[in-house]
Amino acid sequence: MASRTADTVIVGGGIIGAATGYYLAKSGHKVVLLERSFPCSGATGRCIGGIRAQFTHDLSIRVMIESIRLFSELNDELGETVHWHQGGYLFLAFDEPRKQAFLEAIKVQRNYGLDVEFISSAECGQIVPGLNREGLLGGAYCPTDGQADPFHVTYGYLAGIKRLGGEVRVDTEVTGINTRDSKVVSVLTSKGDEFFCPNVLNAAGAWSDEICRMAGIEVPIAPDRHESLVTEAVERLFDPMLVDYRSDGCYFVQHIGTGHFVGCYTPVPLVPGRNMDATDEFITEMPRRMVRLVPKLGQVKVLRQWAGSYCMTPDGSPICGRTPVEGLYISSGMSGHGFMFGPALGKLMAELIACGKPSIPLDQFAPDREFGKAEAMK
Repeated sequence: MASRTADTVIVGGGIIGAATGYYLAKSGHKVVLLERSFPCSGATGRCIGGIRAQFTHDLSIRVMIESIRLFSELNDELGETVHWHQGGYLFLAFDEPRKQAFLEAIKVQRNYGLDVEFISSAECGQIVPGLNREGLLGGAYCPTDGQADPFHVTYGYLAGIKRLGGEVRVDTEVTGINTRDSKVVSVLTSKGDEFFCPNVLNAAGAWSDEICRMAGIEVPIAPDRHESLVTEAVERLFDPMLVDYRSDGCYFVQHIGTGHFVGCYTPVPLVPGRNMDATDEFITEMPRRMVRLVPKLGQVKVLRQWAGSYCMTPDGSPICGRTPVEGLYISSGMSGHGFMFGPALGKLMAELIACGKPSIPLDQFAPDREFGKAEAMK
């Protein structure tokens, strides 16, 4: 068994692990990132790339405002074109209770300076030409929300880790975490290596519960399956991510770089577990829902579909911070929003690990918090 040392070992090569590793390496930490398969093989590589600050949880809004700031600078920061585009998010209201919920959320969001408003049905139609406005009361619209490419962002961060002297190891599964007196000692891998380190970050997404159990800790994280699809590329039709929260609704956006539409919906009932099989139901139902909202998409061809895991928590907000084992940190349970949270949570978790205190307190995401009021704009 080969022995190595590191300041921080990161478990997971998605956006959360990559971003945290980059900001740690930038602060001078010796970083080793371990990925069981290949980068973006989990939820990051299966998401649809949306980025928004329209949440109802105070800390989520604050974190996302910071994340959007970081996304806007990533081309220069990473020397990588990440296809960041502020095309906005438009949440559609087809009934009065939903409209009132959006109006209440907007009050909270504006407290943090967010440029968001409830616009009329006619204004929705101006922003999304061809939108079917039958029954539409209006929508919550934030033009500063946007999109970016998950692969370019994540691989840009990983390249940055290596450029700053860190290591990124793929096809390397963590098989154990050694502790002594409730402190992290080392990490064992499937390649027979042992990395001695004072800090470990669990950024393993849907496998985070298993990683924590290696150190004798339980976390309330449970994955469930979501499916997505991508269409052929077509001429530019509109900018924002469309979100329809009806029970048979969906959400989709046109990729700024390619012209493809990419989208998904939340299944009812939810499908728990890590099963990533694609279904006939989704490939039949998702296009119908898209065409109902924007009829002109009726002639657009679907190229492929896939499935991935949302890493859910009881209240729909992330779990980030210290665990009862000294030196073991977790940044997981993103509940479908890991890509958009990635830059800011990466920076904040790096500050916590390297300096002991993040610039935005993460107490409301702490692993030992009371899981109370759920995030309403999941």
